[in-house]
Amino acid sequence: MKVFVCTSCSERSAALLDEVAEVLPEAEVSGIDCMSGCTRGQSVAFRSPGKVAYLFGGITEAELSELRNFATLYAASPDGTFADAPVLGGLRHKALARIPG
Repeated sequence: MKVFVCTSCSERSAALLDEVAEVLPEAEVSGIDCMSGCTRGQSVAFRSPGKVAYLFGGITEAELSELRNFATLYAASPDGTFADAPVLGGLRHKALARIPG
C-alpha cells in the first residue's frame, strides 16, 4: 500500500508526513507536492494496485488513529471498497475522492 501526504498544504505538512509514517509502518509513505486538495488541506491519499484509491482532506494529528484504522480495513479489502461507509469513522466526512482502481 502506498500513502501520499501533501507537503504543500500547511506549515505542519512535514510533521504530518512523519506522523503518518510512524502510525503506518507497513505502508510506503511518501510526501508529494500538492494533490489539489488545497481548499481542504492537509491531504492524504491511499493507493494499492487493483484497488480503489482514496483522497482525504482536512487531515490533522487528531485523525491519525482513524488513518490507522482505514489502512487496516483497506489492506483487508480485496478491491478497496467497503459495504458500509460508517466503518470509515470520521474519515467518511473527509473524503475528497474515491478513484477507481
